[in-house]
Amino acid sequence: MEVSAQSDDLWSVVSTVLIQIFNLLLQSKESHSQSVIDIALNFIHMNYSQPIRLDDLTDLVHLNRVSLNEQFKQRVNQTAMQYLLSYRLNIAEQMLTHTGMTLNDIALATGFEYDTYFMKQFRQRKGMSPTQYRNISRKVAAQQ
Repeated sequence: MEVSAQSDDLWSVVSTVLIQIFNLLLQSKESHSQSVIDIALNFIHMNYSQPIRLDDLTDLVHLNRVSLNEQFKQRVNQTAMQYLLSYRLNIAEQMLTHTGMTLNDIALATGFEYDTYFMKQFRQRKGMSPTQYRNISRKVAAQQ
């Protein structure tokens, strides 16, 4: 039983890292010249598990808040912070489906300081609780 629990914990860590690598590969650009939004997106994709403030992004790309958000809206149809929240929730969806991590661990791994805030945001965006999503997504994944 102890070996099984250890392998589940190891699989959770490995699958989390693989999900992160997969998402980074999807977002990578072959172009050497990056726009300020490319730089901000890459920063979000690399650091989403850490606290990120809008000021962090404006300092990174040397734009004011209004200009940064206008350019984000043109590129991804969301403000920078809306995009960050959506990205974190997308990663959380993958973790719910493919790992046995607790909701608290997923919340922390995706940059939410509190699991209650994570659950509230997840429910608002997805229309169901993270636990409900996990149960449904695992059933669908098992059928495929």
